[in-house]
Amino acid sequence: MITLPTPADARRYAIEMHGDQKYGTHPYVHHLDAVVALLQPYGDMARVVGYLHDVVEDTDATVADVQSRFGDLVARCVALLTDAPGANRKERKAKTYAAMALVTGDEELALVVKAADRLANVRACVADGHRALWDTYRGEHPTFRAAAFRAGQCDPLWLELDALLTAFPARP
Repeated sequence: MITLPTPADARRYAIEMHGDQKYGTHPYVHHLDAVVALLQPYGDMARVVGYLHDVVEDTDATVADVQSRFGDLVARCVALLTDAPGANRKERKAKTYAAMALVTGDEELALVVKAADRLANVRACVADGHRALWDTYRGEHPTFRAAAFRAGQCDPLWLELDALLTAFPARP
């Protein structure tokens, strides 16, 4: 019998691997929990990948580690969500978005997770008044959307993301 990974297993592993890393002033799991909350309607596998989406990019974990613990699909999705090497953000994102544009089949799960990740990041920018990072996301949005959007896949996430990136909200 094959045992499928659970979101709880993925969360424990992500917390262990991210260690003392921070997301702003919060423990890193704060960001992971925000992403996974957005992924609730998309099932347990989306939530597993959501907890692991940064683990290869930001820790000592490898795609092989993720594959041995969580299986082939999760590892392939995490690999797609891990920025390609590059000299700077623009170069890394260009390579990553080019790879995302080619994704089909079960690996499209990674695109749902990426939409949730970006939405969680943009929500945090708005909440924290982090205009410079919001400007970065806004500038990347057309290319990111062209690569990762698939009609009917996770439209509510894209609707909110598109709306948040049209104009930086005034703080009350």
